[in-house]
Amino acid sequence: MEPATVIGGPADENSNINRSKDSAFAPPAFGSPDSNTPGTGEPLTPNISGVSISYTSYGTPTVANNGTGSGTPYYPEESASVGIPPMDVSYSAYDQQSSNKFTLPDGLFYADESIGTLSIQKLNLSVKVFEEESLENMKRGVGHFKSTSCWDGNVALAGHNRGTSDYFGKIHTLTIGDRITYSTKLGTRTYEVYSVKSIHETDVSVLQRTTDNIITLITCVNDRPELRWCVQAREVR
Repeated sequence: MEPATVIGGPADENSNINRSKDSAFAPPAFGSPDSNTPGTGEPLTPNISGVSISYTSYGTPTVANNGTGSGTPYYPEESASVGIPPMDVSYSAYDQQSSNKFTLPDGLFYADESIGTLSIQKLNLSVKVFEEESLENMKRGVGHFKSTSCWDGNVALAGHNRGTSDYFGKIHTLTIGDRITYSTKLGTRTYEVYSVKSIHETDVSVLQRTTDNIITLITCVNDRPELRWCVQAREVR
């Protein structure tokens, strides 16, 4: 019979491994692309666990960043609504991952399946926001890019600019300083527009996580299928 090995004893060459809650992860949301991937989730005590944080790329294998700040490319899910395909995004903006804010939709759903309400007084607009930027969701309101935060950090929304659901048909007429309001079960925030521009359909840099609270609105450009209108606003404190 082989002698028993006592964990943490002299015979255990791994006795210095941290097995406390410092090495634990809060699991990803149930049903999310990360839910069944080992090593994913939010560290309960960031920068102490010694376990590399994994960044999941939609449609590609997950590879750990290994703390270098230059890990695998990040591919936001392809959006059928605004035609943004996956593309590489540098991780330079994620060097301090713990400082980039992100809120999952858990607990934010209302009875009508919306997660919030977007209001723009200048456009006489008040519209429900639904999780995921699908065509179905944009028929009944605007869609939230599920690769972005639902509250803290960068909240990115997509909407139609024509037809019976053209909720974002006039966002390109907004100007610097105009106000945007977003309400969820977590509260109400007012944002001030700081950027109104057209971007290429493959430009997903506007979907990156941020340390400050901003809201990003995206829609198509009439007769320019390769372009998108992008409005960004920062929280007013």
